[in-house]
Amino acid sequence: MPKFPVAAREALGDAQLRHNLAHATGTIRGKRLRLIDEVNASTPEGTAWEELRLAGAAVKERALLSLGDQLEQLEANLVANGATVHWARDAAEANAIVARVAKAHDVDEVVKVKSMVTQEIDLNEALEAEGIAAWETDLAELIVQLGGDLPSHILVPAIHRNRAEIRDIFLRRMGETGRPAPADLTDDPAILAGAAREHLREKFLRARMAVSGANFAIADTGTLVVVESEGNGRMCLTLPDVLVSVVGIEKVVPTWTELDPLLRLLPRSSTGERMNPYTSTWTGVTPGDGPQEVHVVLLDNGRTRALADETGRQALRCIRCSACLNVCPVYERTGGHAYGSVYPGPIGAILNPLLKGVGHDEQVDSLPYASSLCGACFEACPVRIDIPSVLVDQRAQVVDARRGGRPSGEELAMRAGAAALSDARRLALGERFAGVGIRLARRLPGLPGLRGWTSARDLPDPPTESFRAWWKRTDGGRRPDPTGEQR
Repeated sequence: MPKFPVAAREALGDAQLRHNLAHATGTIRGKRLRLIDEVNASTPEGTAWEELRLAGAAVKERALLSLGDQLEQLEANLVANGATVHWARDAAEANAIVARVAKAHDVDEVVKVKSMVTQEIDLNEALEAEGIAAWETDLAELIVQLGGDLPSHILVPAIHRNRAEIRDIFLRRMGETGRPAPADLTDDPAILAGAAREHLREKFLRARMAVSGANFAIADTGTLVVVESEGNGRMCLTLPDVLVSVVGIEKVVPTWTELDPLLRLLPRSSTGERMNPYTSTWTGVTPGDGPQEVHVVLLDNGRTRALADETGRQALRCIRCSACLNVCPVYERTGGHAYGSVYPGPIGAILNPLLKGVGHDEQVDSLPYASSLCGACFEACPVRIDIPSVLVDQRAQVVDARRGGRPSGEELAMRAGAAALSDARRLALGERFAGVGIRLARRLPGLPGLRGWTSARDLPDPPTESFRAWWKRTDGGRRPDPTGEQR
């Protein structure tokens, strides 16, 4: 992927994309705000939502500050309940574990619950390389998969597609992987959902293994939790004989009681609903009910790196609600693909550099700058992640990581500014020529280095006299100014 400014410039030229994004994010924002007003109306002070945010942030913070202990307790309870626990340091280890389980059961296809973490590790591609087909069963993820596309939103991966585009994808691609779409398929949402349902049902009934993530993992009982809106997750979590759940280590919650505020925050912040239509919980293996072999892969993949960052570790509180995307003016105009990662928007702009580290990849290093720092993301975040502060801190880390190499134009300009401002004589000399430079820039706005500024801004008229010259001429204001001007 190119750096964010390059990818964003291309996305800005897609009028249909901007229309799709504005419509979808605006709709979700409106639903969310109505529910927040409803929560606030439940108390005379009108502060119930903020109190809920504080409670959710405290739960996640407590879990992170005692993460080692919580994970050990989670593992012990999972094992006690019949699950097999695997630890994966990175994507390669996690993918290898899932493939090994599939091969042990002679499985050549798996059905999947919508999972950000399996997209993060490119599990589908890794399984395909092993001869195992991974079928996405979430409607939006199915659209993305059939279209040979990439997700562009955490909650609504196909937010960049409209109904007509989805109809065309279903007609062209469904028959290649299973039951084809009806020849008379229309772009009515209910008809499209019906075609997806028929296409997926044969996969649900045939699959012997499923792969999921987890929204939360409760340490004191060894319970995994998935919330979703379509019922596909429930099908994947109950029908197959074998279930493999890939879970980021930051998803741990200490107790069931502490899960409560998170389950109230997540649906209101993500889908604009009081609760999700489907909340599935499972605790290991239950004889005769559901999968009879359960594997849990606890994944690091850079999370301990993020945990060690005192400013950035708060990003691990994220409950993947996507509220920050829906209020971000940058995301609304560029979409998720411009971020070059499965985690787009404001949270992706901080989470990707935290997980991968800075100073190694120009695309990753460009993400902390993919923001106007307006602060809307912090106001929307249900667990109070101060994204603007983390962005500023990561910008400093990017600059520090790139010191010592070939200096950029910005760095050279800063060096010149530091040299001028650190010496009164150099500053005085620079002031003499500042007016000349401004006049030249106004006459030649297309000069290299100026084009990025002057294409969107007007340069002010240079002053006829510098403050230093005025001070000298009037003896610091003690002599009358013959021009009569107030300075």
